[in-house]
Amino acid sequence: MRIIHLYDKILACMKVDKKRLKSIISRFKNKRILVVGDLILDHYIFGKVDKISPEGPVPVVWAREENFVCGGAANVGLNLCALGAGVSLCGVLGRDHFGSVVFSLIKKKGIDTGLIVREKNRPTTLKTRIIAHNQQVVRVDWESIEFLSLETNKLILNKVRKHIDNFDAIIIEDYGKGVINPALVGELVNLCKQKKKIVTVDPKEEHFDYYENVTVLTPNLKEAQVAANMKVKSKEELFLLGKIIMGKLKPQALLVTLGEEGMMLFYDGGRHHIPTATLEVFDVTGAGDTVIATYTNALSCGASYLEAAIISNFAAGVVVGKLGAAAITKKELFKKIDESKLG
Repeated sequence: MRIIHLYDKILACMKVDKKRLKSIISRFKNKRILVVGDLILDHYIFGKVDKISPEGPVPVVWAREENFVCGGAANVGLNLCALGAGVSLCGVLGRDHFGSVVFSLIKKKGIDTGLIVREKNRPTTLKTRIIAHNQQVVRVDWESIEFLSLETNKLILNKVRKHIDNFDAIIIEDYGKGVINPALVGELVNLCKQKKKIVTVDPKEEHFDYYENVTVLTPNLKEAQVAANMKVKSKEELFLLGKIIMGKLKPQALLVTLGEEGMMLFYDGGRHHIPTATLEVFDVTGAGDTVIATYTNALSCGASYLEAAIISNFAAGVVVGKLGAAAITKKELFKKIDESKLG
């Protein structure tokens, strides 16, 4: 319990209380968020290995079960939906069977699909993981990582431009599958600034130069080190890393997630290290999706950069205690805050 007590002590020093945080979360249901980015379908095949193939030195997996799960920008949408926000997704799917599977999964959750583009010559991004005896045997990816055509970029921008007044915030979710490209991001950020909309980015490390002048960037430490072209070995170097990225890309805030070490927030008002809000980390899969979904939702409800970081840190503390990519509900988030020793 020492870690949690330390966490509560730090939050108390920041003058954060449960009532204020819960008041912000209670307003999530009144907000509408647009997620623009790479839509991914995660495909899991579960089975067991009984023998080695006579055709080559590879295991033969006897498949018993399969499961399809939304990934990428679609998983961010599911996190927002679970928190009670109204959600629209904007991205590209192929005119194929797997594109239809993604459509079906997100529509079942009540997520708006009106801004999604279907392309005949582009496959739906599919990641198939074959798992035997609780171990991943192999992963097979079907995808195109080519940038979208100028025509598709224009179609997406026109769709967003037509509906942007309906949204309180826009999330750019970059998984490097071609939807998030410099031409699209530049136009999108300019549009958000004109309309005074919050725009947050979950970045891809190779694409940092795209994301100038956004509201918030939420890289993990590995991505941030690439952006700053440095390897962090101490807290002082972490402070320097934040200063470099803030100076280079000029976001209003930078939230660097640090895994088991929590997160580090940089903004004009200063910097804050927020330690992890969980005792045990089982799986960090999808934690970044939960962080940006919760952070953006909180900002759209009037939270400060620090309050939004604390709320999203509580959310991350729940999902890393689960196995696999998972969404957090408002009920779980309230429970996590109630269990803390905040006033």
